[in-house]
Amino acid sequence: MLKDQTIAAIATSTAIGGIGIVRLSGSESIRIVQEMTKLTDLKPRHAYFSPFLGKEGEVIDEGVVIFYQGPNSFTGEDVIELQGHGGLVVLNRVLSRTLELGATMARRGEFSERAFINGKLDLVQAEAIHDLIVSQSEAQAKAAMNSLTGRFSSKVNELLESLVMMRVYIEAAIDFSEEDIDFISDGNVIKGLNALNDQVSSLLKSAGNGKVLTDGLKVVIAGKPNAGKSSLLNALSGEETAIVTDIEGTTRDVLRERIIIDGIPLYIIDTAGLRETTDQIEAEGIKRAKREMAGADLVLWMHDDSQEFMGIDADIAALNIPVINIHNKADISGNRIGKHEDYIAISAKEDLGIDAVKAAILNYAGFESQEGIFSARERHLQALKSVLEHFAVALRLIHEEVAIELVAEELRLAQISLGEITGEFSSDALLGEIFSNFCVGK
Repeated sequence: MLKDQTIAAIATSTAIGGIGIVRLSGSESIRIVQEMTKLTDLKPRHAYFSPFLGKEGEVIDEGVVIFYQGPNSFTGEDVIELQGHGGLVVLNRVLSRTLELGATMARRGEFSERAFINGKLDLVQAEAIHDLIVSQSEAQAKAAMNSLTGRFSSKVNELLESLVMMRVYIEAAIDFSEEDIDFISDGNVIKGLNALNDQVSSLLKSAGNGKVLTDGLKVVIAGKPNAGKSSLLNALSGEETAIVTDIEGTTRDVLRERIIIDGIPLYIIDTAGLRETTDQIEAEGIKRAKREMAGADLVLWMHDDSQEFMGIDADIAALNIPVINIHNKADISGNRIGKHEDYIAISAKEDLGIDAVKAAILNYAGFESQEGIFSARERHLQALKSVLEHFAVALRLIHEEVAIELVAEELRLAQISLGEITGEFSSDALLGEIFSNFCVGK
């Protein structure tokens, strides 16, 4: 990013609408806007009505101009919004004029990237902007807003502060090693590290819930042919997504449906029934089914309750993936509908016991309450796991009474891992990956 470049982009939808906004950020924003309007004196946070003029002085559009003076703006730079009429043609004409006057077309997420670089947002908050924009449930939107307002970041920063104090204590032990003062044997370091370990573990659990809410769960429905897998997919989705017949092997390919249960996105995947077959098409479906199961977060194993239960397929058991046993056609077998000790009895065709299946999925996801939950990503979880690994090594080194310098190094590495979450320590490659997923204009 060239800091001396002034960037511009359409900040709203290009669909036909009442209002469309072109946004500029950078030191040349005022000059560019003054040249394409009749405004000579722009006061911060005042709204001015003006025509937007083309190269020959013709009126391209007219609307409201608002100036946000840096550093008191979203990006921390001078930002101006040209709020005119919606629609692709008129917005492109206004944008083109800003580019003719010296602005550079903004990259995806470049406004948010500048906000991060200029200290207006940390990396978690920047990611939360994207999560808020793409949210598809109220729960997702609330979680993203919690991250945007700093709920996740504040917890990370509190841990960083405690970790820095721990490092100061350890460094003092190193500095005074020749003074015959033992800072380690008093137990404060071990006690402090254990407390930090518990706090990071708790945050990891919360972040895990946040990741599920952000990314969703991949749930695969598996079982023998004609067990009612497609009927369960239809019952969960509330739509006739899959063809349901009494003929075994009707489902030969993978069917996918995205649903939301209590605000949590689920990617439900219906697969071909597992059995030995000489049919090449069915065999390919079974192969794909096993591939989907290998990447699943959770498997719903379907069994025809009117038949003898032969256990879970050995291939699934070998994957070591959580499984919920579901006995379907309980209306035929006469079994009690609902949760039993180690399975759930349902009738997918009659829509009986489906709420118990949904509750079991939510229970697996670990959502006791969505209160205070924040959005999170896989990189956050990996960073927190790395912190715990460094803590474990540090505690082992202390118990083994090895050189205290090695303990100090583990805590330094833990601090770097923790700082990666908010962007205190971050590579250009990571920043590029994060902001490239944003919309242009954000």
